[in-house]
Amino acid sequence: MNSALMLRRFICVNASATLSSVAPSPRKKPLIFLGSPQVSVTVLEALFDASSAPNSSFEVAGIVTQPPARRDRGRKVLPSPVAQYALEKGLPSDLIFSPEKAGDEAFLSSLRDLQPELCVTAAYGNILPTKFLNIPLHGTVNIHPSLLPLYRGAAPVQRALQDGVQETGVSLAFTVRKLDAGAVIASESFQVDDQIKAPELLSLLFSEGSKLLIRELPSIFDGSAKSKAVPQDDSKATLAPKIAPDEAWLSFDQEAFILHNKVRAFAGWPGTRAKVLVLDDKSGQQNELELKIITTRICQSTEVLNGEQDYVTFKKGSLVFSCGGGTALEVLEVQLPGKKAIDATAFWNGLRGQKLKKL
Repeated sequence: MNSALMLRRFICVNASATLSSVAPSPRKKPLIFLGSPQVSVTVLEALFDASSAPNSSFEVAGIVTQPPARRDRGRKVLPSPVAQYALEKGLPSDLIFSPEKAGDEAFLSSLRDLQPELCVTAAYGNILPTKFLNIPLHGTVNIHPSLLPLYRGAAPVQRALQDGVQETGVSLAFTVRKLDAGAVIASESFQVDDQIKAPELLSLLFSEGSKLLIRELPSIFDGSAKSKAVPQDDSKATLAPKIAPDEAWLSFDQEAFILHNKVRAFAGWPGTRAKVLVLDDKSGQQNELELKIITTRICQSTEVLNGEQDYVTFKKGSLVFSCGGGTALEVLEVQLPGKKAIDATAFWNGLRGQKLKKL
């Protein structure tokens, strides 16, 4: 046998040996994410980032979100913020599901085909039936923006701020059929500033919740999270029901701290509103006006009222409303229907000497 042939055989044999010694790459665990509004995007972004790491054991195999809806000023039919983000990240559109209900059989069939090992929810907005919960191997976990079992329900951040809590947090819990009642895997607590509004707090809690999720994913996938998860004490549970639009009105016979907390809680949607009467002493005319109350603070001194309990006064950049219990509320920003929000000084100057009376 000539030397050239021997050399070729040697190279081929050794190349074959090298290839056979390399272990095949382990299959990444399929994870399905369920979310809809902008705050959910924070969590999805964290999952995409973590899944692209060299040592990641999972991949985002699909997205479940609310169906397209009319939003923004143009009232165009648009996909949810989560769907928009997933498309921008290059996820194929056939892996973005938007069923009317999470129990739709066609949707569940598609979900089973993906063989998810885990589902993660963050402000998805639909109730998950048992036949959904039975599909993922390691169950479904939810990021809930409260310290469970406190504030179970649709509006935990808003109701917590409305109650004036000084501490709240975010919980990572297994999803069960009973609303927000699953065992808690982990939680983080935070002090609440008395000026923070619901959209800011919601954003903060989902941002911290995404970190909590990424930290706990290994224990969820290896099954140890189920053994360490702490069952909730149902006797300590409080509810956070969905906010109704007619809750937006402010009643100034309540104390100022109650109204201030409501303004913070309902910021964004549905907002808080008050009716006032604009009085023109020269012409004798009076007009009813609806104000959206944007930003407030509790007045530290009621001396500014000067005995005029029925009238709105102005002091150092704020409209001062007398409230129940001898308290007063300072309104720093307002918005007229169809207009942009303005500060109290601009609004007061626009009255041109007319008086403002509470209704």
